[in-house]
Amino acid sequence: MRVLVVGGSGFLGYEVLRRAVAAGWDVAATYRTRPEELPPVTWYRADLRDPGRMGEVLARARPAAVINASSGHADWAVTADGAARLALEAASAGCRLVHVSSDAVFSGADVHYPEEALPDPVSPYGAAKAAAETAVRVAVPEAAVVRTSLIVGHNRSAHEEAVHALAAGRRAGVLFTDDVRCPVHVDDLASALLEIAASDGSGVFHVAGPDAMNRHELGVLIARRDGLDPARLPAGLRSEVAPPGNLDIRLVTDATRARLRTRLRGAREFLGPGVPVTRGVR
Repeated sequence: MRVLVVGGSGFLGYEVLRRAVAAGWDVAATYRTRPEELPPVTWYRADLRDPGRMGEVLARARPAAVINASSGHADWAVTADGAARLALEAASAGCRLVHVSSDAVFSGADVHYPEEALPDPVSPYGAAKAAAETAVRVAVPEAAVVRTSLIVGHNRSAHEEAVHALAAGRRAGVLFTDDVRCPVHVDDLASALLEIAASDGSGVFHVAGPDAMNRHELGVLIARRDGLDPARLPAGLRSEVAPPGNLDIRLVTDATRARLRTRLRGAREFLGPGVPVTRGVR
């Protein structure tokens, strides 16, 4: 199976590539700044803000499936418009499309969100992700939209880097105690994305861990795993420094778990005592 990973040089995209290569897939990927050293991946430079570029890439790569693991954060031109253009190009090329979305499409008002829950974003990033979901599902009805939560693993995630910097006094800031998510390990998410890409499953999937915790609790687990002093991690309220606050967003994964073989571990398991830090070779 030939798969194209959009955003292959990013944290998640790279792990998807690494696992696809290990499984013997024929793999291509896009990058915006520089490609990674990962033979035998075929790399294409592309920017989702370029209206015609993804059509050119798809024509050259000729993938059976496309996994959009790109991250444009709150940049509407990348996260919303770019995802919409990619969906239209995938539909034109007859490619299967797996689109990675986020729990940021929800406000937290309902706390628990099953796969059929409708987006009600309150942040610019969440609004861009919600718009992308709509575009993908309209352009490619057979597509899979995969919502996920905080992604950690291999000490390369933004949250792990922040914990190390805070513990070392290299940066100011706090870890929020009123911002709850369901962290997922990048290995588990990458495996799930490949499993979904290889299937004919469509609609919305929720790929997140079973353990709901706030960002400070997650930071403490990371610090203990890495031999850092958790007492050096300052706690604070998102509601006081970065409204909207009190965001408790828990992705319900029951329907997704019934559809996948991939086991989704909780953070207390993959960050627990005795769990070594594994690092992807880059």
